[in-house]
Amino acid sequence: MKSVLPERNALHPPNIDDIEHRELPETAGRAVRELAAEIALTSTREPGRATPPLSDPALLARIADRAGELPAEVRAVFRPPDTATGACIVRRLPLYDNEIGPTPPDWQTAAQWSIDAERPGCSFELDIAMLLLAAATGEPFGWAGQQDGRLVNNIVPAAGHELEQSGASSTVLLSPHTEDAFHPQRANLLMLLCLRNPDLVGTTVSSVRRVRLSGAQQDTLRTPTLPILPDVSYGSAVDRATAVAVPTLWNEPGFDGDAGSLTMRFDPAYTPLDDAGTDFREAYAQLERELERVCLVAALRPGELLLVDNDIAVHGRVPFTARYDGTDRWLKRVNIRLPERPRRAAESRENGYGQQIVAPFPPTAQNRTPAAPGVRAERNGAIDDRGSIGHT
Repeated sequence: MKSVLPERNALHPPNIDDIEHRELPETAGRAVRELAAEIALTSTREPGRATPPLSDPALLARIADRAGELPAEVRAVFRPPDTATGACIVRRLPLYDNEIGPTPPDWQTAAQWSIDAERPGCSFELDIAMLLLAAATGEPFGWAGQQDGRLVNNIVPAAGHELEQSGASSTVLLSPHTEDAFHPQRANLLMLLCLRNPDLVGTTVSSVRRVRLSGAQQDTLRTPTLPILPDVSYGSAVDRATAVAVPTLWNEPGFDGDAGSLTMRFDPAYTPLDDAGTDFREAYAQLERELERVCLVAALRPGELLLVDNDIAVHGRVPFTARYDGTDRWLKRVNIRLPERPRRAAESRENGYGQQIVAPFPPTAQNRTPAAPGVRAERNGAIDDRGSIGHT
């Protein structure tokens, strides 16, 4: 499998000035942290009661109910990216290194520490803050087969995983990819919060709306040719017999042929490119080169959030050397579905390799009446499949 960004070019200087930046007003940032702290406190106020897991229905109901209390500026700042780069950085969520505790050695430990009342740190509170922000933006969800269905994923380097294509890797380049490209219910928007990044490890972002491809190349990549397989974070038991070929490129409904409306589904590390013919491989290779050419690198600092439009931009990470001493890079990630962006009707034929999403939050105010379970409502050549989501 190929990578998009060659190792020799992976460490070019961060050029975050090309990415849209937004500032969270100081009062709004404090309001987010204060509301998250209040919810965390009331969740454990009863004497002798342990901190509940983030999947606790009562806790999630409280978060969903109170997300509307956030200042209006929060919703305005956390709208999807506005530019062709498909990404933006939001600054000034109050966060200090001495309040988060050591970087955990893996996501399992991060999950355990976040609900351990005896351990210092505000990881649990920051999980709540992430869900508040995500609920103000769209519909946060998790995956039953990834990090035990947690709605907030911890991205930390893990010993023994240095060379794999997953968020737990470090010394290998994490190839730019569409998050969960294999699944028809993948996120429209990713939210990444930086807790710690002392080495300024860069997150890469490349937008399909900035690439240059010939008409013939675009037509080739619009043709469903190869499947995309689940990554290693979902385990190794993948039923290839259920794989369905998917297009790499397509346009938003009503904008056929308009390069400014291109969307993309791309994960070369988990796409069996050797199974395709010469024309497809050459077009795909040109797309890889173009994504390298337009690649931007954002070295996030604590309290900064990166929003990535998962329909437009691929993201990855440059290589780094992990120390495993409690000071390594630590991000938190939330997947968000946007109700105004239903999927294409053709994706209803895919089974997502049996992977189920966990979506305990109610539909947003923009769409309060989802389809009945198992029913997909078609609209402008797209599908609204939120009625078929498995809730917890």
